[in-house]
Amino acid sequence: MAGRKAAMYLRMSDPRQECSTEIQEKLIRNYADNNGIEIVRAYADEGKSGVVATGRNSFQKLISDVKNREAELDFSLLLVYDVSRWGRFQRTDESAHYEHICRLAGLEVHYVAEQFINDGSPISELVKTVKRTMAAEYSRELSTKVFNGQCHHVERGFRQGGPAGFGLRRMLIDEKGKHKGQLEIGEQKSITTDRIILVPGPDEEIQIVNWIYTMFVDEGWNETQIAGELNRRDILTDFERPWTRASVHQILTNEKYIGTNVFNRRSFKLKEQRVNNPEEEWVKKEKAFEAIISTNYFYNAQGIIRERNRKYSNEEMLDRLRHLHEKQGWLSGIMIDEADDMPSSSAYAHRFGSLVEAYKMIGYTPSRDMRYIEINRHIRRLHPDIAEGVIHRIQEIGGYVHREVTSDLIVVNEEVTVSIVISRCHQTKAGRNRWKVRLDSGLEPDITIIVRMDPENEHPLDYYVIPALDIENPELRLADNNGFALDCYRFDDLEDFFSLTRRINIQEVA
Repeated sequence: MAGRKAAMYLRMSDPRQECSTEIQEKLIRNYADNNGIEIVRAYADEGKSGVVATGRNSFQKLISDVKNREAELDFSLLLVYDVSRWGRFQRTDESAHYEHICRLAGLEVHYVAEQFINDGSPISELVKTVKRTMAAEYSRELSTKVFNGQCHHVERGFRQGGPAGFGLRRMLIDEKGKHKGQLEIGEQKSITTDRIILVPGPDEEIQIVNWIYTMFVDEGWNETQIAGELNRRDILTDFERPWTRASVHQILTNEKYIGTNVFNRRSFKLKEQRVNNPEEEWVKKEKAFEAIISTNYFYNAQGIIRERNRKYSNEEMLDRLRHLHEKQGWLSGIMIDEADDMPSSSAYAHRFGSLVEAYKMIGYTPSRDMRYIEINRHIRRLHPDIAEGVIHRIQEIGGYVHREVTSDLIVVNEEVTVSIVISRCHQTKAGRNRWKVRLDSGLEPDITIIVRMDPENEHPLDYYVIPALDIENPELRLADNNGFALDCYRFDDLEDFFSLTRRINIQEVA
């Protein structure tokens, strides 16, 4: 190996692991010096989990360089501290896949701290497979321990991540339960023995929360009406944003307002697909916090919502749709969603194949001109909902995020700026779907999230997450399929993007 050139790959999962990558680098350089190897390039991922390749920018850059054969010109060896630094992939063949890419390019991978020589012999392949399995099992065991610890804290009444919510505040307490002070949005505890609970917020916010329940339960207002009245009064949400139907609905359905601590509604373990868990898997602690809404009001609200969402027969659904048409003179998905005594527009689309088919069954043909106006209005109202959902999700998994008032950019972890653009779907005369996207290049965001609406323009169809470096033209025209150059940025949801923003708070052995 003497005289050969090499690159080194370093990774640690928690930024609080002081000197972890420095220790790895020191040992790798000692190995290189002892074997006459010259290190010419370094790839380092700090604060990145090894469970998946997503989010490990340097690892992906390494693989990209190898695929593009840049490695042939620069180095022929890759030095890694051990198998776990390469990754704790939950499927060992994924780890092998990336190493195989390196070998196809003529690049040898050496694990300098391992006892075996990675020479492709049967014994080395066997030991390496065992090591990969052990690395994956470590993450699984750690995930289980963390989850059990979180459940234990929830049952003791401690808050596990996420924003407090309008009308509530996060209070930091020490190990003896003494209040240490309120945490602002984006702030986190710095001492491991400290805990967080929810406490009532300012009196004026508590009064607004009670007013929301009163109008919903006693006066029969829906969420859209309530949001409209709050905005008319110039009352803002806890994120200093106008109210939307979604933000009102969240207050009406979250048990934290009656003092119940709820955990594990959704799961995103080991970077797998995020799932909504059945209620029997939720972890609950009643009377964990001081309630700001009476239980009677809360459960009355749940009854109203369940009745509104109950299953209707086909004839009942069409009768209600017919009655709404006779009352309004026209129909739209937004109008259906805003009607209190109607199933949702998505329920009609699911039951009858599409909204248009449901319209045909009651003899209604929508006017495209009127629908165009309503679609634009719907998209304008949808934008803050999507942005608010992005902010909540990033905070839920431990990221730092705030929204700039002047530019409307979302700032993540004080490092990356994100812009959200919603693109309306329109059809050509030939019946093909098209999306026109106009990016605001003046904002210069690091990442642009393009939300493509479905052909009905009712709900998001998919998402394009595009880095600024790859945006050459501020105007894009998208079709159903756009080739690999664009569709490599397409995602069915934003979970991969959210995983990039997650802060890892569990210490991992280097």
